[in-house]
Amino acid sequence: MSKNLTSRAEDYSKWYNELVVKADLAENSAVRGCMVIKPYGYAIWEKMQAELDRMFKETGHQNAYFPLFVPKSLFEAEEKNAEGFAKECAVVTHYRLQNDPDNPGKLRVDPEAKLEEELVVRPTSEAIIWSTYKGWIQSYRDLPILINQWANVVRWEMRTRLFLRTAEFLWQEGHTAHATKAEAVAEAKQMNDVYAEFAENFMAIPVIKGVKTESERFAGAIDTYCIEALMQDGKALQAGTSHFLGQNFAKAFDVKFTNNEGKLDYVWATSWGVSTRLVGALIMTHSDDKGLVLPPNLAPFQVVIVPIYKTDEQLEVITEKAKGIIKELKSLGISCKLDARTTHRPGAKFAQHELQGVPLRIAIGQRDIDNGTVELARRDTLTKDVIGMTDLVSKVELLLKTIQDELFSKAIKFRDTHTTEVDDFETFKTVLETKTGFISAHWDGTAETEQKIKELTKATIRCIPMDVKKEAGKCVYTGNPSTNRVLFAKAY
Repeated sequence: MSKNLTSRAEDYSKWYNELVVKADLAENSAVRGCMVIKPYGYAIWEKMQAELDRMFKETGHQNAYFPLFVPKSLFEAEEKNAEGFAKECAVVTHYRLQNDPDNPGKLRVDPEAKLEEELVVRPTSEAIIWSTYKGWIQSYRDLPILINQWANVVRWEMRTRLFLRTAEFLWQEGHTAHATKAEAVAEAKQMNDVYAEFAENFMAIPVIKGVKTESERFAGAIDTYCIEALMQDGKALQAGTSHFLGQNFAKAFDVKFTNNEGKLDYVWATSWGVSTRLVGALIMTHSDDKGLVLPPNLAPFQVVIVPIYKTDEQLEVITEKAKGIIKELKSLGISCKLDARTTHRPGAKFAQHELQGVPLRIAIGQRDIDNGTVELARRDTLTKDVIGMTDLVSKVELLLKTIQDELFSKAIKFRDTHTTEVDDFETFKTVLETKTGFISAHWDGTAETEQKIKELTKATIRCIPMDVKKEAGKCVYTGNPSTNRVLFAKAY
């Protein structure tokens, strides 16, 4: 497995693409714009799924599943949502193929098998879910409904990149129904907090919690809450969103309920989601020119043991010793793998595990067994030490926590040193081109100014931070009055 990667400094985009493929995470498929997620990449996604699923259930949510196909009439019901996604929709028009009489051995669409109503392949599931909720909700006693689904969606992107933007991707989408506006707003904010907690505690990625501007909101939302992260190339990445949908979808699908005063009212809604884009965020936040650097909390294997031997007898002895270590580590909840492949030399194994970002590597040879020691190597710092076997398990446990904490601290330091307050447009453009990162600047609150800045610099307003301080100022572009700063950045 080759580990020669283009350096990040030379070409960040090329480095990322090479790393995804060479670390065996994913590859492009035969379907344009779609990816094959390989076992190692999928193992990272499974770890993410498991933690998020636990967090969702702890906040009272249940999993369900809804159809992949949405009748076009249902999709059109909420106009803003339909307009927002229309250009990305794949549409099914026929349900059968037949032999092509003009081209033996080929198939064609059967013209007699046209669907009575075209089906949209879901780009998001609000329409099919709210048409379903209509049959579930009659009274306030039926509320709240707190549903999540793990699924795939299709958005026909023209420019794609593995994990970050693909025509089909995996995600979870929560869809909740509430009796009051206050409950729905609280739900949307709570789930954004859950995403932030997951990003920071498991992905070791510091995030800014904020609210999107009107032009950046989810189509059909009243408010979109988000978490924004900063990648090593100084570009922002939207890592998760949670939407307060108001009564828009309830009105579109006529979902009413009798409240506790006996009056009829429309239901209040939220939706929220994160996707396999998080794998891309994980790669771009921590990894280096030698390959992946994974935070221990999400690594498929936190520890790998590589035996160093000359004879089969030595391998047998080392393997027995390694199995004992693995048993102890697993008893502490530490995932561990013994790489006893006889088809690869130790150096090749070291290179592979370095490329794939395994947090800790233990090398054991016959001399180590004789001396009661092992070699313990950290992936994040690329340092190694000789450790006594009696201290190994406690040292591993401590180091995994240390690595997790230090990756987070390093990412915070990078973000903080790449967040710049700017008060004039010339400085804005200079910082954006030279230093990059988040720019904290005043904005006059108009969509026209937001669009003009985007046209001139390719920077967008990533969010209005939740903890933003009110301060009088002048818009960085127009000079018009402003009451607070917002965060701008170029973004994925």
